[in-house]
Amino acid sequence: MIDTDVVIVGAGPCGLFQVFELGLLGLNAEVVDSIRQPGGQCTELYPDKPIYDIPGIPVCTGDELTENLLEQIKPFGAGLHLGEEVSVLRPDGEGFVVETDKGTQFNAKAVVIAAGVGSFQPRPIRAKGIEELNDDCLHYRVRDPQQFAGKRLAILGGGDSALDWVVELAPIAEHITLVHRRDEYRAVDATVAAMRQLESDGKVTTVENSKATEIHSDNGALTALDLKSKAGDEVRVDADHMLVFFGLAPKLGPIAEWGLDINRKTINVDTERFETSTPGIYAVGDINHYPGKKKLILCGFHEAALAAFAIKSRIEPDKKVHVQYTTTSPVMHERLGVNDDE
Repeated sequence: MIDTDVVIVGAGPCGLFQVFELGLLGLNAEVVDSIRQPGGQCTELYPDKPIYDIPGIPVCTGDELTENLLEQIKPFGAGLHLGEEVSVLRPDGEGFVVETDKGTQFNAKAVVIAAGVGSFQPRPIRAKGIEELNDDCLHYRVRDPQQFAGKRLAILGGGDSALDWVVELAPIAEHITLVHRRDEYRAVDATVAAMRQLESDGKVTTVENSKATEIHSDNGALTALDLKSKAGDEVRVDADHMLVFFGLAPKLGPIAEWGLDINRKTINVDTERFETSTPGIYAVGDINHYPGKKKLILCGFHEAALAAFAIKSRIEPDKKVHVQYTTTSPVMHERLGVNDDE
């Protein structure tokens, strides 16, 4: 059982910045996210795409924003529990017991839900015979690229993830067949150009305007895919592994069962504390709803700051919470590890 001031559900930009705002007030936090790397939508959906509306940063990618936030919260030593989904959240005395699907347990004085639009799950492929395929042949994420060395790969999708892995794996794979439902790609231009060069070099075959209709296997091991084009043409492609990148489907998941005031797929909060209908549970970022809500990262940062002050007041009700400025406050400098003598 891990004792902490706050459990933050979600390691996207708002969840990471929540760590920072809590840390400035002397509160520690543990962060849980079902995705295996921090960054939320920024790293899962547009890691290389530019973001232009972060104050003081003219342009950065989703990956760069995540890296900067991780660097910013280093002084506070927050625990990151990635690849785990919160399955249990229940009141316990004046706080909460939080448990993940991997069995990690927390005692927390407050909980912040910063889950974006919910728990992201890969959109599955639907084709005849898919249920007979072993899990080690079907991949929605790449954890060990070397397992594909010398293998025939079928990569399905037309976005950044699909084409990034085409370019990444082409040097080690025997051959790659890229299957896309359209003939236009949603990846950045440079990656599309790199894929086209690999196609010219004979390392990659593209099958466009087509989808997989049937999967063939031998005792669970993938052998081939049947593809059908929009024009009705059919082709069979031999493959050892199938990598599917159809994007991520947001789902509230267990959050919907926590007894909160749900507004469609968001959580109603007040605009003073960003507290939900359950005292001690807060929600910031895209997951929350209130009149005038705008789903912008910078709005989530503002919400995280006010939620942190509200949590500080909840945990220490007899103490007045003063606003201190990081520019001049010795207390802030100590918490940030700043040496005033430098």
